[in-house]
Amino acid sequence: MSRGLPLPETMAAVLLTGHGGLDKLVYRTDVPVPRPAPGEVLIEVSACGMNNTDVWVREGAYGREDDPGAVSTWRRQEPTLTFPRIQGTDTAGHIVATGEGVDPARIGERVMVDFSIYNRDDDSLADIDYIGHGRDGGYAEYVAVPADHAHVVRTGMSDVELATFACAYLTGEHMLDRARVAAGERVLITGASGGVGSGLVQLVRARDAIPYAVVGPGKGDAVRAIGAEAVISRETPDLPAAVAQATGGGQIDVVADLVAGRLFNDLLRILRPEGRYVTAGAIGGPVVQLDLRTMYLKHLELHGSSQGTRGAFRRLVRYIEEGKVKPLVGGVYRLSDFHAAQRDFMAKSFVGKLVVVPDRKWS
Repeated sequence: MSRGLPLPETMAAVLLTGHGGLDKLVYRTDVPVPRPAPGEVLIEVSACGMNNTDVWVREGAYGREDDPGAVSTWRRQEPTLTFPRIQGTDTAGHIVATGEGVDPARIGERVMVDFSIYNRDDDSLADIDYIGHGRDGGYAEYVAVPADHAHVVRTGMSDVELATFACAYLTGEHMLDRARVAAGERVLITGASGGVGSGLVQLVRARDAIPYAVVGPGKGDAVRAIGAEAVISRETPDLPAAVAQATGGGQIDVVADLVAGRLFNDLLRILRPEGRYVTAGAIGGPVVQLDLRTMYLKHLELHGSSQGTRGAFRRLVRYIEEGKVKPLVGGVYRLSDFHAAQRDFMAKSFVGKLVVVPDRKWS
């Protein structure tokens, strides 16, 4: 292993110790500092963004295909989560050591991490895991990751700002890939004030398409400011009518849904014939009623989506460097205040992303 400055033996980290409440998240200062294996780098973490998947994994809320209510953390292959686990996908920081086979000249690079664990060489995501689930992540002072997952981003943004992008924006970009969103198309985005949703608004604009946003009370101005053509209240009693009014009667080509629940059938009704629906989350409820007549009579496409490809992540880096997407920081917390950060995250009273910073990086 090659290293820059001497590394400590132990570090501060938040350990997920099992399924359950916030008491299962334990802040400790005696966790061994990882050492990079061959082909890996060690990153000194400056900031790590928070995501819904952190909460759902802690709660064991992903379910199984044969039992949606089962306690489960993964939905495709055999579970890879073991306890204790350091969560955290959206890592930004500096490389401080390199494993065998990695150029030591990389020490000192400021990077953001592609959090996906790709188990295949092609672009299929049928067998995929992620850092913070299948291996330890960024809610710590140090994290080891595969070297090709540590991407230099040439930008004047702060590390906190960089930590708002990875999971949310990669998820959003892959949703748009799956739905083949093209320039000039109208895209309706639910949950548009959250991390993925606010990313989607900007990513739709980056494709020269037109985003329309469904948001909760008090969040419309913030979402309009990042590029939404119009905002529609989630509480409206007649969502199809409200969307039609917002578009001036124009048709919706794609629905990018992060809410589902009671909105699901209305979202399919809103789509034009041969429209495309894509989902990467269901914060309003994962088990929905589907009227198949709406689907087949309108020749609709329904797409599931999760995480994203290597190419989508590289595209995201380019968008950041070109200024096509902007960070939206909803709050910053010390790592030792992790319980408060996750309580505020679950309350959903913010717009954008919450970010956690190691205490010794706090300023």
